[in-house]
Amino acid sequence: MARWDPGAEQRLRKAALELYAAHGYDAVTVNQIAEHAGLTRRSYFRYFPDKREVLFAGSERLPAAVLDALRAVDADVRPWPAVLRAAATVGELLAELAEDTDVRRAVIAASPELQERERTKLASVTAALRDGLAERGLSAEDAALLAQIGSAVFQNAFSRWIDGRGQQSFRSCLDAVVASLGRELDD
Repeated sequence: MARWDPGAEQRLRKAALELYAAHGYDAVTVNQIAEHAGLTRRSYFRYFPDKREVLFAGSERLPAAVLDALRAVDADVRPWPAVLRAAATVGELLAELAEDTDVRRAVIAASPELQERERTKLASVTAALRDGLAERGLSAEDAALLAQIGSAVFQNAFSRWIDGRGQQSFRSCLDAVVASLGRELDD
């Protein structure tokens, strides 16, 4: 077997999702994932530091992408519309790259450990939004509030996109969440 097997990372992700979906996260070992992918345990750890990260790999780039998208919005745009534009940009990119999102979401929902990891990863996205809004001149309190709301709206839009199995654009899901929020706030 070659030292760096082409496609190994993707095979490991696919194997992990299949095994987690079939047997539950807690019942699956790194050895089983590697074997299912036709690789060794050592190969697994070349790509992922632990068995959770196979589900979250790449998410460490998300906060920077959110911050960059917010920075790219014209400075004249008010903060909330700027957050929504950044969310649309990043969400559309994620929608293009995402695979097996419904299975991944189900695996995470079934494991408190994975739910905690997901919350930690999402907190870093909220922090990036907060920092970007502070750069735009918002007070710390207002930046924190809008970042939390923006993060929740983004998560809900992505969940709608997953529920729709990608039949709608991420942007249309985002618009639907914003419209729903607006209706509820008007009452």
